[in-house]
Amino acid sequence: MESEYLFSSLPIKKVEGILPEIVTDLSVDSRTVNAGGVFVCIEGFTVDGHAYVQKAIDQGARVIVASRKIEVDLDKVAVIYVEDTSRAVALLAPRFFNYPSKRMTMIGVTGTNGKTSVSNMLHSILSHIGEKSAVTGTIGFNLDGVLYETENTTADVLTTQQMINQAANAACTTMTMEVSSHGLIEGRLAGTEFDIAVFTNLSHDHLDFHKTMENYGYAKGLLFAQLGQDLSQSKFGIVNVDDPWGGRMKEMTSHPILTYAVHTNADFTAKDIKLTVEGTTFTLVSPVGEFDVSMSLIGEFNVYNALAVIATLFAKGHEMEEILNGLSVIPAAKGRMEKVETDLPLTIYIDYAHSPDAIEKAIQAVLPYKEPNSKLIFVIGTGGNRDRQKRPVMAEKASIADYVILTTDDPRDEPYESILAELEVGMKHKNYACIGDREKAVRHAVSVAESGDIIIFAGKGHEDYQIVGREKLSHSDAAIALDEAERKFGEGVLDK
Repeated sequence: MESEYLFSSLPIKKVEGILPEIVTDLSVDSRTVNAGGVFVCIEGFTVDGHAYVQKAIDQGARVIVASRKIEVDLDKVAVIYVEDTSRAVALLAPRFFNYPSKRMTMIGVTGTNGKTSVSNMLHSILSHIGEKSAVTGTIGFNLDGVLYETENTTADVLTTQQMINQAANAACTTMTMEVSSHGLIEGRLAGTEFDIAVFTNLSHDHLDFHKTMENYGYAKGLLFAQLGQDLSQSKFGIVNVDDPWGGRMKEMTSHPILTYAVHTNADFTAKDIKLTVEGTTFTLVSPVGEFDVSMSLIGEFNVYNALAVIATLFAKGHEMEEILNGLSVIPAAKGRMEKVETDLPLTIYIDYAHSPDAIEKAIQAVLPYKEPNSKLIFVIGTGGNRDRQKRPVMAEKASIADYVILTTDDPRDEPYESILAELEVGMKHKNYACIGDREKAVRHAVSVAESGDIIIFAGKGHEDYQIVGREKLSHSDAAIALDEAERKFGEGVLDK
């Protein structure tokens, strides 16, 4: 790309040295710099890019973007000084990739719970009906069936633009993104032009970061505000109006809003809902008539997710028949009330629930199908060095289960005892155990289970690791549970 065009996106800057006519690459990691590239020095929580300037130059960087004085050979490299390098990369990245979000339909999904399920349901249905699609979020970056690992629900601004560009270059016509409140506040979506914004719900989570629910709700609303004010463009907001925060989301954009609900009047509603352990049916009431809906997903929360998906694809212009046909065949998102397939005389689910509301919904989804005299065993964990206010509330919601095992998700640097003590405050009965080591907690859940019991392992979902200290250690709830089950029930009972 021509340097003059790229760096004209930075209105206030000081240039030292001679800029090359062309730059080939843009990076915030000195290890990934390519010859002829630009290296932007980002000051992170633990690493400062200014300390890696020489390594970037050795890798072939021709331009350094910095926010404080650095000593370099100006005959070999040019330096652009700006006040805020994070803001600078947010301006540079979309331009470097030629604003790739404008080349596709972009769908952003935000909310406390349901982002992963709704995003992946959208991707699955679009793929089912033959549209080339991409989705990115907690599970990773799925580009037309190929899954790439990502670090955060919403990636940093440069990675985000790289992924969108990759999807656009692969001829995807739609990209769906899980949009986190952290990502919105920190500007990770800068330069991303959304066409449809979806709001699922808002409940207690991430208050260690946002401090108040008001701030949290404002952060989610930024997705709708970022639809912009150009009403000549066909853009939509999709809002759950059963949620009290739905009204706030509607106020955040001038573009048309399609609403969905189960218990309130809305554009898309569900009636005659029938929930079973094998799946769900309901009658969809929509602006274009009533339709019978059948899906393999369980729980009322998945009715909400389905309504969000239906409304979104309707806004995108798809026919109701193809939407519902796709919905009827898609599986649950990985690690979201995902049933572990076994020949065991008990039922195991793994779920990502790590907020009070999600825990309650996970339990309510299976509680009606618990056999008389059997137990619902619930394993609940929470992360170390994170939102401590929600811990007792999470345990309170988990108390609906017959037997609860309090443990950790990613303990990080916080002692087990601290996490467990704050969870334990919320317990409403005495049928529980405190086991900080998650592997031991998973094994304990299986060891106390009897024929006909249901176990829900909550908090990790699809994740196959644990963060202990600063290490990322291998961990899979499902694999550990199946291993322990084989010990307990004997070989030959598992359908692996």
